[in-house]
Amino acid sequence: MNVGVCYAQADRQLWLRLDVPEGSTIAEAIALSGVLTQYPEIDLETQKVGVFGKLAKLDAVVKEGDRVEIYRKITVDPAQVERRRVV
Repeated sequence: MNVGVCYAQADRQLWLRLDVPEGSTIAEAIALSGVLTQYPEIDLETQKVGVFGKLAKLDAVVKEGDRVEIYRKITVDPAQVERRRVV
């Protein structure tokens, strides 16, 4: 089954396509992608994940064509960013 795994840093993005066995979970797809070895700062215990922009749990089963996304921690309060734009 073909799925994608995505992770974005502030200056670059990674998007991997890979084949995973039927019934694989989000956690298994991430592990099979190798992204955790490329980016050791990823902590799946604290960072959120999703599929096509919708939050999901690590034990959710992926479907053919899904794009698994690993979200970065928010480093700036979104309200502060909006205030800087207005000024």
